[in-house]
Amino acid sequence: MAVARILFTLPLPEPFDYAVPEGMEIAEGSYVAAPVGPHDRLGIVVEILPDSAGEGRKLKAVSEVYPTPPMTRAMRDFLAFAARYTVSHPGQILSMALRARSGLLPSPVETVYEATGAEPPRMTEARGKVLEVAERSAPMSAAALAEAAGVSSGVVKGLAESGALRALEVETDPSFPAVNPGLKGADLTAEQAEAAEALRVAARAGGFQPFLIDGVTGSGKTEVYFEAIAEVLKADPAAQVLVLLPEIALTQAILSRFEARFGAPPAPWHSGLSDKERRRTWREVAHGRARIVIGARSALFLPYRNPKLIIVDEEHDGSFKQEDGVTYHARDMAVMRAKLDEAMVILASATPSLETIVNAETGRYTRLKLSARPGSARLPDVELVDLRADPPAKGMWLSSRLVNEMRVTFEAGEQSLLFLNRRGYAPLVICKSCGERLKTPGTENWLTEHRYTGRLVCHITGYSIIKPATCPYCGAKDSLMGVGPGVERVAEEVRVLLPDARVEIFSSDTAQGGEATRGIVDRMEAGEIDVLIGTQIVAKGHNFPNLTLVGVVDADSGMKGGDLRAGERTYQLLSQVAGRAGRAERPGRALVQTYAPDNPAMLALADGDRDGFLQIERDVRAELGLPPFGRLAAVILSAPSAELVDETARNIAALAPNGEGVELYGPAPAPITVLRGRHRRRFLVKAPRNVDLPAYMSAWVAKLKLPSAVRLSVDIDPYSFL
Repeated sequence: MAVARILFTLPLPEPFDYAVPEGMEIAEGSYVAAPVGPHDRLGIVVEILPDSAGEGRKLKAVSEVYPTPPMTRAMRDFLAFAARYTVSHPGQILSMALRARSGLLPSPVETVYEATGAEPPRMTEARGKVLEVAERSAPMSAAALAEAAGVSSGVVKGLAESGALRALEVETDPSFPAVNPGLKGADLTAEQAEAAEALRVAARAGGFQPFLIDGVTGSGKTEVYFEAIAEVLKADPAAQVLVLLPEIALTQAILSRFEARFGAPPAPWHSGLSDKERRRTWREVAHGRARIVIGARSALFLPYRNPKLIIVDEEHDGSFKQEDGVTYHARDMAVMRAKLDEAMVILASATPSLETIVNAETGRYTRLKLSARPGSARLPDVELVDLRADPPAKGMWLSSRLVNEMRVTFEAGEQSLLFLNRRGYAPLVICKSCGERLKTPGTENWLTEHRYTGRLVCHITGYSIIKPATCPYCGAKDSLMGVGPGVERVAEEVRVLLPDARVEIFSSDTAQGGEATRGIVDRMEAGEIDVLIGTQIVAKGHNFPNLTLVGVVDADSGMKGGDLRAGERTYQLLSQVAGRAGRAERPGRALVQTYAPDNPAMLALADGDRDGFLQIERDVRAELGLPPFGRLAAVILSAPSAELVDETARNIAALAPNGEGVELYGPAPAPITVLRGRHRRRFLVKAPRNVDLPAYMSAWVAKLKLPSAVRLSVDIDPYSFL
């Protein structure tokens, strides 16, 4: 009796052995159901043991094998690597790969009807309406056909019985249309063509090859990696390509470009999909029929049969870091996945992360540079507006310099973009009578005022209330006042300054879902918006031909706090925002409002000296042994009381292993000290590059016995220090 060793989608420490019933076809990587306690659970077979492994053992039997091709060895190795690197249970990682479990089964089918051309023996007005709809439409279900004709579904069934309609069984989740890599791409500049040819050569050679496309905003990075996609798909008819994007908004915007280039849209994967769309993509990927997949970071964990190319667009973007649950960075995991699958990987950005730049300079990645925009388009001129010398008027947030440029732009029939990375109307609400700052209950998080909805919202926990008429603390009436600007307040100011301008806000509040996002982007591209005011969602990948002015309302907001990447992130974000201007024939300009015009990030932005700024960042981090020249890990503890979390923190600090060169900082209160009623403490572990930090953290965690009320999470290479 063969024995299958099964890993379940449960937080269990190891796989378990099960007997394989006689006649059941099973292989390593098979998706199976087997009993765990009283219920069957989903898992994968990680190993088939010889018959002798079952001798003398009373093993439960595998219940079912799903009709899905087994998970590949490379995919299983990748999941094992991800579990070890993130200090997670393997079953937690497996759950991430099985987020659409209904995709394990064949597509459901439904009955549809089409006209046969035969006349029914008895024609009525209702029957005539149905046949008229059926003859001009694709096959439809009885309910849909009846609704379209304005009759009951009984009329449809009667026509089917008479032979005037034919019933067909069709899958509700059809395969995605076939892509055509042979279609002609865009005409490339000499610089683009050189980069594209390097990628084609690598695609034909095969194997693991990491590339960085380092190109200024608007330089055609997408068109270049399109050529790599085409070459990979031509070279191997079974090859699959994954394109990772940091935002759903980008995923929606770029789908049409893929369809134009390859004759069919790619398979999408992101949190905005319905359950039906999700299971369809998962199934088509698992069977190898989805040739191009485009999605957010979780698309990396889909069960590809034959991945030959992974592209991480906007690789610098912080959205690729998963902060909840299993913490991982999709960019770094993409490189490892490509290595295990012997696939090519392309990282693309106008402002690459320092980690990626160092990898390129040390020869780990091949660097392809795109230094200019094609045609007559050129990079915008960037000017710093010193708010100390040119402050906004009292109660206002836009300097006279920026306001004058917006008026000139509007009168010229061109578009402006104002960037402020704060949602809502005001990021803080205080009581003018007692001075209390309104917070989320059980936390120290300030509530943000959203004037359009009349609500106060916590953007960390999602807590939301209608704005009270009186102060909840002192009872004073009409005393609550919003402090500081959000995008709604800036929009209010612009409507006063430019009363004839068409003004819209672009943030996660106004662009909830793909349709809303596409609507704003389409209106901007069509010239139906004069001034667009947005958060960081506006910085990513959009191409607005008539946009000539970008204004950054508060360039200093990202520089606050103890984040080691604060300067780098600020430079990247502002550079991306400024790069939205002047992407067509009309020259663009960007005005950056700042109280710190001498900050290295601001000076580099104004001078267009990215490499000089990165050299400063590199020198500082190398001196301090910080990433990418050292390694960091964070441990976050939380408990219902400060006393319990402090006692636990002291106890686990004493159990930290000794490691050469390893330094432990903390415990210390987290910047967000109380979250959802739980008190939080942080440790920071710093180590040299040659230390296996995940192994160190695993050894530490293995020693711990935590009280049931205490939660612990480990974050290797943290990006958030809150």
